[in-house]
Amino acid sequence: MIDRRNLLGAGVLGLGGAAAAFANPSSAPTIGAPAISRNRRRLNMVTTWPKGLPGLGEAADRVAARIAAMSDGAMEVKVFAAGELVPAFESFDAVANGSADMYHGAEYYWTAKSTAYPFFTAVPFGMTAQEIMGWIDAGGGQALWDELSGQFGVKAIQAANTGHQMGGWFRKEINSLDDLVGLKMRIPGQGGDVLRALGGSSIALPGGEIYQSLQTGAIDATEWVGPWNDFALGFYREAPYYYGPGFHEPGASLAVGINRRVWDGLTPGEQAIIQAACEAVNHFSLGEFTYQNAVHLDILTREHGVQLRSYPPEVVKRMAEAAWDVRAASGKDGVEKRIYESFEAGLKLMRNWANVSDGPYYAARAASK
Repeated sequence: MIDRRNLLGAGVLGLGGAAAAFANPSSAPTIGAPAISRNRRRLNMVTTWPKGLPGLGEAADRVAARIAAMSDGAMEVKVFAAGELVPAFESFDAVANGSADMYHGAEYYWTAKSTAYPFFTAVPFGMTAQEIMGWIDAGGGQALWDELSGQFGVKAIQAANTGHQMGGWFRKEINSLDDLVGLKMRIPGQGGDVLRALGGSSIALPGGEIYQSLQTGAIDATEWVGPWNDFALGFYREAPYYYGPGFHEPGASLAVGINRRVWDGLTPGEQAIIQAACEAVNHFSLGEFTYQNAVHLDILTREHGVQLRSYPPEVVKRMAEAAWDVRAASGKDGVEKRIYESFEAGLKLMRNWANVSDGPYYAARAASK
């Protein structure tokens, strides 16, 4: 359980207090409650990321910094790493129930709330970074996301994207489907469902717990993000085989979630500032991950002897077959069904474009050197 007294002492808005303070500044407590003090908005953000993590943790910090800069300091967001106020996987509940104002995390961590949440981060053989941005921003995805998250009292916005992720780190090579049977791997979301369909075991762990689990043998393999973040967490010291590409997360979108009563209590201008800050970080992060992954892949292979591997064709084929079934099973009725159908329609449309644009271009560029 979250110790609400500690949270309030740290300056976190409670649900009722946040709503009342934003609606009526004069009703806000003068001691220990942060909502409005001398015309300033003070919000607390919990995250699912380890403290100081490059890329992911920095994205949360950048959202806060941009909000402060664009509001000339009138809006202040204090960022807390996973475990500082609440455990990583309790971030959603903390925001939904008003114990915290905002979270920064990956929406597929909330699959227990709804099977549709992974569609707003990444699903196996799904959308690339550009495609998920296209679907959410221009293809109706945001309205469906608002409907889904609104059921839990949350407003969610894209606020970073890692680009294409790697398949993961393995202690042993994967030479056939038999090597997946009984494999214990840290892999959340629908990627974990695919692994289970192929005979493995998926384990959901926050980033700060992965290395020790790999080191002790509690897991045999792990995926995380890509060379940049994976290097920072040191996985190469425990698992020598690095598999790519990652079919489970071809473009992982991350999000800021805001308590709905807090969001509704903001002025239109303040909402626009938060929206613009998230959009700016979303844009910046994709370029940053693309460049830093290239830099750190070179470091891993050249300086640390990491061995790059690709999954055998039979493994890829079965992963793809399982992915279609997993995706379909997550959208059987209600808003989940409408999200699934919208996602699949958008994916088909943009895949046709990719087949005559990005795909042939990458092949031609690879063949030119």
